[in-house]
Amino acid sequence: MSGTRSGATPRSSERTGIGSGWVVFAAVLMVFGGLMMILEGIAAIAEDDVFVTTRNYAYAFDLTSWGWIHLIVGVVITLAGAALFQGATWARVVGVAVAGLAMLANFLWLPYAPVWAIVLIAINGFVIWALCAAPSPSER
Repeated sequence: MSGTRSGATPRSSERTGIGSGWVVFAAVLMVFGGLMMILEGIAAIAEDDVFVTTRNYAYAFDLTSWGWIHLIVGVVITLAGAALFQGATWARVVGVAVAGLAMLANFLWLPYAPVWAIVLIAINGFVIWALCAAPSPSER
């Protein structure tokens, strides 16, 4: 006896296409981290006096340029996280790639907002881990 019935209804995660709990975890973190990057980008674009600029920094972009980079990456991460909630398989690949780019962008952002950047690096690390640890749709 296998414990399953032939007429059993599928679980809610199977009906919606979301997948495992790791994918949902990654989607929530992606939406949260993306929104934080959007706010960070808006703050850098709108008011350059919010952040302390450092001299002799190796990656010396204008603070407004960093703001646009964070805004664009944040929008892409948020949209990919929302697509994960819809069960889009492509969003897993995009999520890993964009979370890696966000980690790099936040590493380069360390002199401007060290605590914020470290938190977002950790969030993106968890996103990559969760998306890679989740079983693929063919394994379910």
